[in-house]
Amino acid sequence: MAHLVDIGSFKAGQGQPPFLIAGPCVIESEQLVMETAGRIAEITKSLGIPYIFKSSFDKANRTSIKSFRGPGIEQGMAILKSVRDHVGCPVLTDVHTEEQATEAGKVVDVLQIPAFLCRQTDLLIAAANTGKVVNVKKGQFLSPIEMGNAVKKVEECGSRRILLTERGSSFGYNNLVVDMRSFPILRSFGYPVVFDATHSVQLPGGGGTKSSGQREFVEPLACAAAGAGVDGFFMEVHPNPDEALSDGPNMVPLHQLKSLLERVLRICDATKPRP
Repeated sequence: MAHLVDIGSFKAGQGQPPFLIAGPCVIESEQLVMETAGRIAEITKSLGIPYIFKSSFDKANRTSIKSFRGPGIEQGMAILKSVRDHVGCPVLTDVHTEEQATEAGKVVDVLQIPAFLCRQTDLLIAAANTGKVVNVKKGQFLSPIEMGNAVKKVEECGSRRILLTERGSSFGYNNLVVDMRSFPILRSFGYPVVFDATHSVQLPGGGGTKSSGQREFVEPLACAAAGAGVDGFFMEVHPNPDEALSDGPNMVPLHQLKSLLERVLRICDATKPRP
């Protein structure tokens, strides 16, 4: 059975328009967040795409202990609430502990379980118990069929508000690949499937003390996922990725977002089932 998931004012799932999750990897400043969220909201509105703003208040899995992690939960939640109130779109953020899930669930619309933590039972339960949408990112170390176990953990809490996100699989050292078979497999669990086009081109640890990435492959992979059939797209977006404090090499430059989405939407439209 295919479930539709209510997020803000729209429904996500099969037969619904594709939606976008996008924003800077980490909250660098309130000004950057508000300006980026506002601009992406304008772009998605012009294209008729439902939009969820994404940014992290804490990046707990940075490669180096010296890497920028974010402003923390108190300041981060205040900024995300401003986005929700002033830009008018749903907001999403990562959580890494049960306590973070409970606190963030008071503010955001979608709690995201990072790929490295997708098997953490207590975290999944805490996120599900908030009643908010839970976006579980597939671990780089898991086959797509194994994500059924994560789904069951959330369902056991009585929640059917689930998204599943593909973000590539480890392929040797410092490299990821995307298996297009993953999308129909993930869809078989009955929940909306999202393609994370920017983390899929990440080169984990490829920069020595930080991850690297190949943003030139975001568009072809997003187009391939659109053809394979997904319900939404996840793209980290920044006005100047080369100066970003996290994940710059794989983020989409803000000025390139609209043309990328236009191409992806044409493919989504071409692959829609016809009556």
